[in-house]
Amino acid sequence: MVKGRQIEWLTLGFMLFSAMIFLFFLLPIVNVIIQNPIDILVKTIMDKEVQASIFMSFLSATITTIITIVLGTPLAYLLAKKEFREKSFVDSLIDLPVLIPHTVAGIALLTILAPNTFIGRPLSELGVYFLDTIFGIVAAQTFVSAPLYIKTVKEVFADIDPSLEKAARTLGASPFKVFVKVDLPLAERGMLTGAILCWARAVSEFGAVIILAYYPYTAPVLIFVKFMSEGLSASRPIAAWLMMLTFAIFACLKVLQRER
Repeated sequence: MVKGRQIEWLTLGFMLFSAMIFLFFLLPIVNVIIQNPIDILVKTIMDKEVQASIFMSFLSATITTIITIVLGTPLAYLLAKKEFREKSFVDSLIDLPVLIPHTVAGIALLTILAPNTFIGRPLSELGVYFLDTIFGIVAAQTFVSAPLYIKTVKEVFADIDPSLEKAARTLGASPFKVFVKVDLPLAERGMLTGAILCWARAVSEFGAVIILAYYPYTAPVLIFVKFMSEGLSASRPIAAWLMMLTFAIFACLKVLQRER
């Protein structure tokens, strides 16, 4: 009886602390939305500048996610399945964009992607500019959001039973065929989770984007501009729309993930 009562008190205590942190997450989000009258929300979403900024956020985040899947999946696989001398260094380096302030990330990207830099100069000669273009937005979003995908997919690949891969190799499958026919199908759900995290993080990125590509506006940058120039009343409806649309897309992706 005493032990059961101790467990009950522990559960109640954990529920109390959980409720506190949950409300801390929930109340600001709900408050931003409900403080906007319907007519203000309608007027805001009809604004061409707001529409363009939200579209730019979603488009660049989608491009970022596709690039991350193509380039990040092989790296995640190598970190999970292969042993090499620099593995711990590479694994630690992937964490760095998540740890550093994102304005610092924007400055770091600027030092290699500006038109007068060793990478930016040859690319600018080909007509690819990163300052104040969608290329700069995607570069900034990829830098800060790709680690979430890589780390998630790495753990998924690491959990795949090696005996399944060995069985496929025994039956004559090449390493590439094992990767395509065994590893990718088993990692599909985790890859979708990583892609959702990557996309959501890219949509919300502000610090690195505003340093590298202030314009064309993404939604977070436009919210900042409106807040600085016109105050909370002008920025709040845009923030509400961004949250509602992002949550709607996020919910649809989660349903798709659960069904798959």
